[in-house]
Amino acid sequence: MAFQFESPYSAQTERRMKNVFQSLSEKERRRYAAIETVKLGRGGLRYMAELLGCSEHAIRHGIRELDSLPHDELGDRQRAPGGGRKPKIEQQPEIEDQLFEIVDVHIAGSPDEPDIVWTHLSPQAIAETLHQNGASISAPTVADWLAENDIRRRKIEKSIAGGQSPDRNAQFEQIARLREEFEDSGDPIFSIDTKAKEQLGTMYRAGRAYCNHPQKAFDHDYPSWSDGVLIPHGIYDMARNHGHLNLGLSHDTSEFACASFWWYWRRIGRFHYPDASRILWLCDGGGSNSSRHWIFKQDLSQLADRIGLPIHVAHYPPYCSKYNPIERRFFSHVGRTCRGLLLRSAKFAAELMRKTTTTTGLSTTAHILRGAFELKRKATQEFMDRMPIHFSDLLPRLNYTAVPG
Repeated sequence: MAFQFESPYSAQTERRMKNVFQSLSEKERRRYAAIETVKLGRGGLRYMAELLGCSEHAIRHGIRELDSLPHDELGDRQRAPGGGRKPKIEQQPEIEDQLFEIVDVHIAGSPDEPDIVWTHLSPQAIAETLHQNGASISAPTVADWLAENDIRRRKIEKSIAGGQSPDRNAQFEQIARLREEFEDSGDPIFSIDTKAKEQLGTMYRAGRAYCNHPQKAFDHDYPSWSDGVLIPHGIYDMARNHGHLNLGLSHDTSEFACASFWWYWRRIGRFHYPDASRILWLCDGGGSNSSRHWIFKQDLSQLADRIGLPIHVAHYPPYCSKYNPIERRFFSHVGRTCRGLLLRSAKFAAELMRKTTTTTGLSTTAHILRGAFELKRKATQEFMDRMPIHFSDLLPRLNYTAVPG
């Protein structure tokens, strides 16, 4: 008489066993099925496979794993390396040939860099093209194949310098000498620059911020729709790790830059450096503190007269403004603080920027510097004749001192 296995469990118990089985991970499922099979003895293997909906092979695998416990070779893995279903591209090599053909037709490259190629097709578009050719494959599988062939989404890398200054190394060495000299004497060193202009009002700003509802902004960035322009002039005290922003509402001119420092020195700087005998400015070579414009030197001379201290200026070489310390030590953190928030008014912007801090001790102050600053001013003939600027023997166009009269 043929052997016939009878279920030892009630219908309710079998249902509970199925529910437990479904709640487990892959590794736990086969081991649970294995221990139940071992308990049942003869006929239990087929019964558990049918009850739980798994293969007899998986249960046998689980029994072998039970014999090796408590030592678990898999650890946190669900399967041994190489286990599981093989990718469809490996099962059907002809699909990979079709993938190469599709990508090759829709690929472009750089005439200067033959190793760089790109395609305008998305994984979904490639999968649909394959489907039209009679091959069924999913977009995620195509994405994995692209990644394996080192074709993935990348953003453009800003790494090519706009030019090369012949005085680059010499000026960097000069700046290093000046910094060491001023640090040894205890005189202040300030990194100076103007941050990118900001549109005030309901104007879109890039980035994300934590909030319970998205902020609403205009669907176009027309300047005429803004409530004005904010010009953040930054002064970074390198010794104190303190940044100050004067927020202008007019124009980014040399007069504005010097007025900004005058406000800062009168209200903040002089109290921290009561014994200063001179001041060092580190700045790039363009904008409101251009190394080429005489009007900046005239305004700088007037600033030195008001402060009563010599102001040494060292410009970073052309194409090297990113090395100005204020860029990475201060402006980058201010940008992080303001990211994704609408600057509805200058007052709100100042309050927001004052919150800029870092774990390394950066502190920030901000002030709205009102007043109109004219464009297209030129140095006076009287200043040119008197020339109270002392130029350095080394790279004089990048290094000079405004001496108070």
